Amino acid sequence: MSEDPLKALSDMASDAHARIQATHQHINPVVEVRRGMRDAGIPADVMTIDCLRTRRRITLILHDEQPGVLLYQFVTIEDEVGNDFQQMALSEVDTATLFKWIEDYFG
Repeated sequence: MSEDPLKALSDMASDAHARIQATHQHINPVVEVRRGMRDAGIPADVMTIDCLRTRRRITLILHDEQPGVLLYQFVTIEDEVGNDFQQMALSEVDTATLFKWIEDYFG
């Protein structure tokens, strides 16, 4: 992927967010890019997608040591991050993937 993976993921999340708001007004996810891991010396970018109504969170991680791989996890806002991440090739992730995850997990 020639473009910055975090920017690509952010663009997909923005598109998915707009689609969710157009079809499921009750979900209203909050998307945030977090610098905490980088600030702590861990070479990774983190994006969270939260649903304040259900208190659920989708955590997405792009780790520098695993290029081209998206690590993801479905947790609650209170749990923050657990140890068990699923992974898939970043090239297999698109706006529709994120839309479905948000719709299924937050709906």
